[in-house]
Amino acid sequence: MMWLTSTVRNGWRQLTSMRTALVLLFLLAVAAIPGSVLPQKRLSPEKVAEYAQNNPSSAPWLDRLQLFDVYSSVWFSAIYLLLFVSLVGCLVPRFRTHIVALIRVPPNAPKRLERLPEHADGLPHDGDLAATAERLRALMRKRRFRAVVREAGDGYTVSAEKGYLKETGNLLFHFSLLALLIGMALGGLYGWHGNRILVRGDELCNSLQQYDEFSPGSRVDKEDLPRFCMSLVDFKASYLDSGQPSAFRARMGYEVDGRSGERRVAVNNPLRLGPATAYLLASGYAPEVRYTDRTGKSQTITAPFLTIDDAMTSQGVLAFPDANIGVRDTTYGPTGKVQVAFDGTYLPTVPENVHVGKSAFPEERDPRLMLRVYMGDLGLDAGTPQSVYEINQAQIGNGLLRPVGDAIALRKGESATLPDGSRIEFLGTRPWIAVSVRHDPGEELVLVGAVLLVTGLLGSLAGRRRRIFFRVTPGGVEAGGLPRTDYAGFTAEFEAIVRDAREGAGPDGELVRPATGGHDSGVPGGDAVLRG
Repeated sequence: MMWLTSTVRNGWRQLTSMRTALVLLFLLAVAAIPGSVLPQKRLSPEKVAEYAQNNPSSAPWLDRLQLFDVYSSVWFSAIYLLLFVSLVGCLVPRFRTHIVALIRVPPNAPKRLERLPEHADGLPHDGDLAATAERLRALMRKRRFRAVVREAGDGYTVSAEKGYLKETGNLLFHFSLLALLIGMALGGLYGWHGNRILVRGDELCNSLQQYDEFSPGSRVDKEDLPRFCMSLVDFKASYLDSGQPSAFRARMGYEVDGRSGERRVAVNNPLRLGPATAYLLASGYAPEVRYTDRTGKSQTITAPFLTIDDAMTSQGVLAFPDANIGVRDTTYGPTGKVQVAFDGTYLPTVPENVHVGKSAFPEERDPRLMLRVYMGDLGLDAGTPQSVYEINQAQIGNGLLRPVGDAIALRKGESATLPDGSRIEFLGTRPWIAVSVRHDPGEELVLVGAVLLVTGLLGSLAGRRRRIFFRVTPGGVEAGGLPRTDYAGFTAEFEAIVRDAREGAGPDGELVRPATGGHDSGVPGGDAVLRG
């Protein structure tokens, strides 16, 4: 039983040491690397499925090791929990010791002050030993030292101490780190966030199905999502002559907690929706196109194009899977389907050389929609998730989807006839914005922790703990100084204190140094001696 108790005690000491906490913090950073390298199930399950399809041999092993769900894995949670326990076990005793040190008065002066790193001897007193000790205590208090006077035989001692800010800052830094861990844990367990592109006129209600991307916390269920809706009423972007953006302003409608209205939203002015917040992330253009197939049926769609540079050059896909229903033509593929899609580039301002393929300015001054036509089977019936921003290259590689005719360039209001007699018309564009809707119950704690962490770090670096002692006897006053931490300026501070103490005693002597050396002579072991 004794060996078990000893083993547990030693294990606890090792776990709660600062060295172990630093090692665990390093392991936590290393353990997070797979989460940023490999696709994660909670963020993008379709990319995980794609990775498993492309890597059939390694994917099962990675899945067993929970590398596709790193932040909810057993091993990541174990490191996180051990780090938390290590910090608590390390900081609580230090905090208790620090509180005791703050309450206690400075310790009594040692018997041999000459053995301290700084020493001064022969300082005269005022004739009254008690008055001299009290004057020295007042001197140290004026310098913001904690000072106390004690009787010692036939005289008095004065003990002064300063520099508790260093340990206070150190503890504040580590407790702030603990607060950050708690805040991030709360966000990981009970927080959630979703991203969605909203074209002008679109509405988003807070349900899992309406987000383009959604990442719930490990303790969040879709039934826990708060109820609210928002919509994009209008969006305006302003640009400088150089093309740099100067302002982004969105007018958004909202309905939350029985209230509805409109509000202007900017990059640093989010929309508050109860416990959630909607942030404006990006913007762009969504071409509006009408397509009339060979059967005479017309369809109009508005598809957001994603920007690829600062001049708002945008790329995207316009797909018409319901085109040519009932028509079979093996010219465009063995399945006979004649579905239509357009792979396009939108230029808000056409450059002088149109073959450059990039916009000359982000604002719509001379817009042009450049399209490449594809006909055949779009592969939407296969049940495999596809990106709505690019053509399915697998269908092209299998010969099920083929490019048709030459590229088309359209201005607003222009139309073009395709080789099969169908027709496409460019009606105009609508603005779109990307919004990120987030709920993080730990964000306030993380913010406070981050501010206090920086404050504690500054205090830890600026604080210098040191002690000054005086012994007042009928033969004179002796002083000694002890820096508790590395402090290059302690010698100068000690000499200034001794000089003030001498001047306060009246014109009885001056501070001299023996010829054998001193702190400024370069000879080790010298003492500053105050002689009358």
